[in-house]
Amino acid sequence: MTVLAPAPRGLRRRRDFRLLWTGQATGKLGSSVTGVALPLVAVAVLDAGTFQVALLSAAAWLPWLLIGLPAGAWVDRLPRRPVMLACDVTALLLFLSVPVAAWLDRLTIAQLSAVALGAGCTGVFFQTAYQVYLPSLLERDELAEGNAKVQATEAAAQVGGPGVAGLVTQLAGAVNALLIDAASYLVSTLCLLAVRTRESRPARVRRGSLREEIAEGLRFVAGDPYLRVLTLFSAASNVCLFGYQSILVVFLVREVGVTPGMVGALAAAASLGAVAGAAAAPVPSRRFGSARTLLAAEIGAAPFGLLIPLTAPGAGLLLTVAGGFVIAAGVAAGNVIKGSFRQTYSPRALLGRITVTMQLVSYGTIPLGALLGGALGTALGVRPAMWISTGGLALTGLILLTGPLRHHRDLPSHPV
Repeated sequence: MTVLAPAPRGLRRRRDFRLLWTGQATGKLGSSVTGVALPLVAVAVLDAGTFQVALLSAAAWLPWLLIGLPAGAWVDRLPRRPVMLACDVTALLLFLSVPVAAWLDRLTIAQLSAVALGAGCTGVFFQTAYQVYLPSLLERDELAEGNAKVQATEAAAQVGGPGVAGLVTQLAGAVNALLIDAASYLVSTLCLLAVRTRESRPARVRRGSLREEIAEGLRFVAGDPYLRVLTLFSAASNVCLFGYQSILVVFLVREVGVTPGMVGALAAAASLGAVAGAAAAPVPSRRFGSARTLLAAEIGAAPFGLLIPLTAPGAGLLLTVAGGFVIAAGVAAGNVIKGSFRQTYSPRALLGRITVTMQLVSYGTIPLGALLGGALGTALGVRPAMWISTGGLALTGLILLTGPLRHHRDLPSHPV
């Protein structure tokens, strides 16, 4: 049984943190449903090809490349809660448009791509603002535990989401499953409206142009040995991770012969690893050191992805669950450690730009990975594409050994 530090009791007493936490977890549940339901709509309703399905994943992450850097600068200038509220309302309307179009018999791949792209744009602003807003609700020494709780509940939502998507798809169709995502954004909006804490206004400092502010964040990340290697690692691992995930539904449905309901069940079972990894991360971090735990999680988990291309009907489906479980555990544990490190290590005035600079590079490679997975699946076949992507993923953790992490027990608390 995992035992956490006494901090959670204090966090539970923080009403506004609970509201933010609840809204974020609900939003992640809806997004997790969409992660399975949207490609199922493309495959089952619109008979989309492998590359078209991969394109949906690419469209969802492309905004990090298009608007990531200016978004970070704007978040450092603006109150964060109104930004997050606007994002939630916009995403709600976007996902509501899909079932409406389907009911009117007007749904197309182009609309699905546009919805994925638009929701990706709201995600850029929301996630950046969220990372900067969370420290205003918690004390500095509560951030690690707060991030762990948020990551654990997000991971739990990712477990439930695919299962819900599969069940609703079986009973009411994949299109109607997207109504759950629209409802989740409504809940997130209501939770944010109920937060009472008034965040401090961004510091009134003499600002340069938007370009100068963006450049300041870029220089800080590029010049810092810890942030730089973490960013490069995330970029490389996301190419391979989303290379196989973008075609996983196609692989399971068309190559292995899995039903839509079973796709959701397999994804949910694999996502349990994220719950375990996020919940457990603080314990080994305190006992063995945050730097050592990060290296163990990221380097040790990735090779298990090689089990996934071995998936076969019957008992062979457990290989997808096992591989996905360990990868999810490693990614979630790493995200808890990296998120807390970035929030405590970065200068507060630069946090939005540092966050979005790192995410621009790491998330910006996701469309590349998704398109690469789709292209490889189209050219070589889906199973060979899965082998190439998971094989590359197994090697990416070695990038972390090129930086200073391997020399330290713990990550530093401030730049040196």
